[in-house]
Amino acid sequence: MFRRSALTTLLLATSATLSVQGARAEPVAFDHARVVDGTGASARSDVTVVVDNGIIVSVGTPAPAEARHVDLTGRTLMPALISDHSHVGLVKGTGASRDNYTRENILAALKQYSRYGVLTVTALGLNRSPLFDDLRREQHEGRNPGADLYGVDQGIGAAGGVPPVAMVKGLDQDQVFRPTTPEETRQDVDKMISEHTDLVKLWVDDFRNDVPDGKTYPIMPPAIYKAAIDEAHLHNTRVAVHIHDLDVAKAIVASKADILAHGVRDKPVDHDLISAMQQQGTWYIATLDLDEANYLYAEHPDLLDNPFVRAGLNPALRKQFSDPKWRSQTLAKPLTNASHYALSVNQKNLAVLYRAGIHIGFGTDSGASPTRVPGFAEHRELYLTTQAGLSPVQAISLATGNAAALLHLWDRGVIAPGKRADLLIVKGNADQDIAVVDQIEQVWQRGKLVSHGPVADTHG
Repeated sequence: MFRRSALTTLLLATSATLSVQGARAEPVAFDHARVVDGTGASARSDVTVVVDNGIIVSVGTPAPAEARHVDLTGRTLMPALISDHSHVGLVKGTGASRDNYTRENILAALKQYSRYGVLTVTALGLNRSPLFDDLRREQHEGRNPGADLYGVDQGIGAAGGVPPVAMVKGLDQDQVFRPTTPEETRQDVDKMISEHTDLVKLWVDDFRNDVPDGKTYPIMPPAIYKAAIDEAHLHNTRVAVHIHDLDVAKAIVASKADILAHGVRDKPVDHDLISAMQQQGTWYIATLDLDEANYLYAEHPDLLDNPFVRAGLNPALRKQFSDPKWRSQTLAKPLTNASHYALSVNQKNLAVLYRAGIHIGFGTDSGASPTRVPGFAEHRELYLTTQAGLSPVQAISLATGNAAALLHLWDRGVIAPGKRADLLIVKGNADQDIAVVDQIEQVWQRGKLVSHGPVADTHG
């Protein structure tokens, strides 16, 4: 049985008080916290943060007399993490299939995200209506446990191309449109907008992934992606585009897409791309974990001994990762060497674009394949971001304040008065060591305690 700390016991009592039906919750004062506020500012020590009725009401000022006090000495208080690029309802066990797109499976994933302190998730395409639309509305209203949900309904891919059916078994027109004319494209965009999609998603990639002599798929013609971007903009809806290569990124930015939903991974970014992104205010999501996840568990089977990792793996996945044959086969694939290269290029490009002042969001493509584990992938992304040269505070700001700004969610992502009390409490100084973010003690959603972290929730 997991042994709860004194802090956990106190916060459990607080949560019980907050959830008394029909009674107004008393304010909660988090005292002596080390605050990383999500803006990129330096950490502040010994700060009191007061939450009332699900909202942060003060930072650094005395708490009201009626507040319940929680001592956070030795702990960091930061905003909960936000994913700008994930997927839901695709993966179950060790495979991805349209059959996995069920209410039960999606809600289970959203609960797992929340245990890892990820309280806003953007499912960037391959969703099925009306289930996705219903769940998105329910999560906004807080009707189910788990992360809040935003995203793209179906999305638009190339005819016969990406996303390939081989990636998600049985993938059909109700999860991705594949128009062949600009007129069909505009109709598909209008359909997504009628379903209240938050963004429009396009896939513009041949999916070779830098594998020498690797298989390629038909790439979306410019006439199709330009029609999609133009139609979405007519309806004041922004467009996120799956890319891999520099040349495609340049063409997409020139066509005025709003978000590059993956990092450039084939070669270094150049002045022309940077200048165009600066002029247009294009957002960039590196998704570093995407390529590393192709080989991480095969190269590092010791991760299975880490409770923080194991808590996110279902039994079938743990069994697969433990299999020496699977590990050997994975390491022998040409994709593994290509993924190492892609991650290295991606990290260097992230650092260059960050220094150039490009708007950087945060995402991992978690949930698109079994190895991109919901929740843990986001923590791994933080680590890989610091390995790219950003400081822990800068990495956290991408995953909180920046990620919220990309989504135009101005009610969350930073520790400031008036913001939603989606909070992550970790043991240690997260501004000095990004690994501290894995030491989750509490996750608060809308001002209520919802988790003790994946390890405690699994063993509690």
